Amino acid sequence: MDYSNNYSTTSYGAQGGASGGGFLPGSQTDSPSTGKRSYGKDTLRPVTIKQLVDAHHPHPDAEFFMIDDSECTQVTFVGQVRGISTQTTNITYKLDDGTGIMEVKVWIDAEAFADPADPSNQKAKPVEQGYARVWGRLKAFNNKRHVGANIIRPIQDHNEIQYHLLEATAVHLHFTRGPLESLQQANQQKALGNGAQSNGYNQGFDGAAAGTNAGGTKGLAPGASRAARQVYTTLMNAPQTHEGLHLQDIATRANMEMAEAHKGADELMQMGLTYTTVDDQTWAILDV
Repeated sequence: MDYSNNYSTTSYGAQGGASGGGFLPGSQTDSPSTGKRSYGKDTLRPVTIKQLVDAHHPHPDAEFFMIDDSECTQVTFVGQVRGISTQTTNITYKLDDGTGIMEVKVWIDAEAFADPADPSNQKAKPVEQGYARVWGRLKAFNNKRHVGANIIRPIQDHNEIQYHLLEATAVHLHFTRGPLESLQQANQQKALGNGAQSNGYNQGFDGAAAGTNAGGTKGLAPGASRAARQVYTTLMNAPQTHEGLHLQDIATRANMEMAEAHKGADELMQMGLTYTTVDDQTWAILDV
């Protein structure tokens, strides 16, 4: 994926889609009175609700928000529907993604809404306690934020929830730490100079560096246990696919008991350095 200022992303099944530069229906035009925006500035970004809550205006008169010090117009996120309120002019959904709660407003086209034969009214609708994906724009009214949705649809495949969180993490790392390719080049040059192998993306959100050298787990937090260090070294050095290594394979390679290896892997996950992939027993380094 290309996460530059005009990054593109997958459409996730949205009609009209986010492919082709991340544009959405209705996203390429603003109020006629503004006339301030251009097509090139309108992008689609995967986010968490906490990022929406923490977003800020670059200056008091700005009509857009900044996330990770980058301009953000259209956003997409996934959450569980905690409540639905139907009004005359709009339907308000209250979504929770585990990082926060955000209201999502969908404006009702009276004629289309009243016509049961209209194809748009035959689509599946989000339901309470179900999961939904939203595409829209972050707005503020009377100091209260909400997302004005272009599209909202229920989640059919729950793998999409995890995929979205991983993609939001990848984009966050891109804007806060730079493109992966640049970091890899810098780390390769550094390795040539001091013989160390490092990777700037192996630094957890808690700030604990996870770079390693030929001797072991140099960059782990000082309080990391012996088991965590063994598991981390094994994951970093053992040949593997993008799915990572199964816990039994980790234990065998590190000459550890299964319980000890599992304890070490859990500790690394709490530090933000590893995650489970195809199942709860398969682990990989968080290296997006």
